[in-house]
Amino acid sequence: MGIIGRQLSTAVRAACGLAAAASAAAVMDAGDATAQPTSSARQGQDPGRTYPARPIRMIVPQSAGGSTDLAARLVAQRMGDQLGQTVIVDNRPGAGSLNGTEIVAKAAPDGHTLLTVAASFAINPALHKKLPFDPIRDFAPVTMLCSLPHILVVHPSVPVKSVKELIALARSKPGELNFGSSGIATSTHLAAELFMHMTGTRMVNVPYKGGAPGMIALLGGQVQLYFATISTALPHIKSGKIRALAVTSAKRSVAAPEFPTIAEAGVAGYQHASWVGTFAPAKTPRAVVARLNAEAVKTVQAPEVRTALLRDGLEAVGNSPEEFAAIVKSEVAKWMKIVPAAGVKAE
Repeated sequence: MGIIGRQLSTAVRAACGLAAAASAAAVMDAGDATAQPTSSARQGQDPGRTYPARPIRMIVPQSAGGSTDLAARLVAQRMGDQLGQTVIVDNRPGAGSLNGTEIVAKAAPDGHTLLTVAASFAINPALHKKLPFDPIRDFAPVTMLCSLPHILVVHPSVPVKSVKELIALARSKPGELNFGSSGIATSTHLAAELFMHMTGTRMVNVPYKGGAPGMIALLGGQVQLYFATISTALPHIKSGKIRALAVTSAKRSVAAPEFPTIAEAGVAGYQHASWVGTFAPAKTPRAVVARLNAEAVKTVQAPEVRTALLRDGLEAVGNSPEEFAAIVKSEVAKWMKIVPAAGVKAE
């Protein structure tokens, strides 16, 4: 999902970088404080009424400037105003997002330390035999903030104009078609692995160091197809340099409603989209999770926030904790099946 980060304006990049640099120092006291129960908890008061008691630390286990960071900052500023406390975004990249995620898993469950993370959260259990946390047991889902559908695009030289035609071509030439991806085990790669698993086709992954190089390879004909992010592919689709077949999401994309979903186009049950979601540590009081959910949903559904997200290909969601929990469980189970079967291993 770093593709979108490349499209941010210089001003936003600079702001993100400065905020990320300042946040680590700013949250040290808040981070230490989370180890102690709040006064309301000690006195038996309803935590939902007294929350938040101090600034909230929102850990983003990805670098500043990417789509996860962008979504987190849009939400943090507005949520802070609504909650009456500052929400500080603290970027903690490293180890494929595991480092920052572990911090939240071990934080005090009082709602003052949150995790805003990408869909890799649900993929990591399939890529790593041993994790320092359990994505289901150690976290309380708050809401999916937004989703990022991909779009299946082909080079004009590929003689197909539909998903069904692509499947027929791939089946007639097993192992001969290749697809670009933004790297091993990235969302663009796994979208293709899921497609092959569900269609009984075999194509070759050509991984690149990021989404932009992968798109350049497709434009140049070095790869035949690509499950690209919509924001990256749309300008080239409109110019006729590449051909779009379908989107990967369960519903048609707001950014490109003229294209069918892959499920509509003939692969029943296919659904894949990156997402950004917020979690609290497990055992966070339900009242606190409910308050966080209400404010986060209100934030992402605000017209100006929806517009800002959509500019970078992100579609606002804002579902309930229960709905988000069900999605996470489903995603973990799906990738635990697909990733080993495809032989995908973390780099």
